[in-house]
Amino acid sequence: MDVSTRVKDYAEAEALAKQIKREISKKEQLTCSIGIGPNKLIAKIASDYQKPDGLTVVREGEAEAFLAPLPVRKLLWVGRKTEAKLKKMGINTIGDLARYDPTALPEKFGVMGTHMHLMARGIDRSEVEPRTEVKSISHETTFEEDTDDADTVLQAMDRLSEEVCREVVNQSLFFKTVTIKVRYENFETHTRSKTLAFMTNRLQDLKKTARELLQAYLRQDRKVRLIGVRVSSFVSGEKQKTLV
Repeated sequence: MDVSTRVKDYAEAEALAKQIKREISKKEQLTCSIGIGPNKLIAKIASDYQKPDGLTVVREGEAEAFLAPLPVRKLLWVGRKTEAKLKKMGINTIGDLARYDPTALPEKFGVMGTHMHLMARGIDRSEVEPRTEVKSISHETTFEEDTDDADTVLQAMDRLSEEVCREVVNQSLFFKTVTIKVRYENFETHTRSKTLAFMTNRLQDLKKTARELLQAYLRQDRKVRLIGVRVSSFVSGEKQKTLV
């Protein structure tokens, strides 16, 4: 949240954060961690600093010192592979990255090298933008070799369903429509959907529906190249309670 128009200084921002934490605790009986910073990058990292019930304030002039001792993996966009590359270069902390020759980083990481160096110094000029409503969540996979083995295709669909359902649950969503996608070896592509009679976020519902939709396309005379699964017609978990 950009609260720069609601508060006049960091003291007021901290008071607002405490109020938010109290209201969440009272209404939802949940703890939360909040980070306050001069930009999105610092606020995000600060929010992870004292989990599960923390409040970390990093003022404008404190950003670089706050970041310096943290592992370089704490930076946005630094995944396992990037972290491994950085460590081979002797860069273990965000401070190491901030002190590294900025002209050498683009040689290893392209334009991302420049962005990482700026972030390591606490510089982030991106604006806070409201999230757009999620319309669908999908995953698909292409087989290494085209296959007509039904068990192989169904097992792959189960794995895709697990990935989709994980995202649905992480975003506190419930879905009602399931769509599967099948592409044969000749690139002929089909999709088929089913709208359920109820909202759900249960993996067993997704797996069962996806398998049922897929069955019509499993033919011994047709090899499958690609499959996918998508869920849509969402409502937020705040409006829908799980049935016990």
